[in-house]
Amino acid sequence: MAEITRMNAVVRKEFGKGASRRARRAGFVPAVVYSSGEETLHVDLPGHEAFLLVKDNLNALVNLDIEGDDQLALVKDIQRHPVRRDILHLDLLAVKRGEKVEVEIPLVLVGESEPGTVVNQEYYTILVSAPAISIPESVELSVEGLGEGEQLLASALTLPEDVTTDLDEETVLASIVIPEEIPETPVEEDAEGVEGEEGAEGEDAEDEDSGDSDE
Repeated sequence: MAEITRMNAVVRKEFGKGASRRARRAGFVPAVVYSSGEETLHVDLPGHEAFLLVKDNLNALVNLDIEGDDQLALVKDIQRHPVRRDILHLDLLAVKRGEKVEVEIPLVLVGESEPGTVVNQEYYTILVSAPAISIPESVELSVEGLGEGEQLLASALTLPEDVTTDLDEETVLASIVIPEEIPETPVEEDAEGVEGEEGAEGEDAEDEDSGDSDE
């Protein structure tokens, strides 16, 4: 179940890149709160708290205190600096407690397949519909003891109550294979000899060219 963090949000009166840069210098993260049928709200969030909010949660839920009014919001997009990786901007979606939302959640494979095999994971996240206040952090599938040729299908997923997915039950999420061996390319002595001769001829040619250039 998602943990709901409470955070103060300051309504932003200034807009544009300059205003965003000033907010970041002051230790805030610029954000927008989208809401169906209502005007988009521009806010500044405390930078450290915003970092902790999204650190280990793909679908972080936050209860914003906006000038004394509470607004539940779901993190939908994070813009980061390409080098420093600090947060530059957040997109939030206003939600209600009884509302269902569509989100991507991580698919985590646990266990070990048979010795000598490897697991090919086809899906690393799956799209689910879940209550806004109880979005699972991830869903697990076990590969323990599976052998070559076996597959894990979407029908094997066990989702929490009230969480559903539209994935076709025959969708392959992971498969067990034996890794291909890459044959070593033998080095032929004759080829080395030819290379040596070509190298010698090349050196002779270079010497001749050098002589020409000195004249």
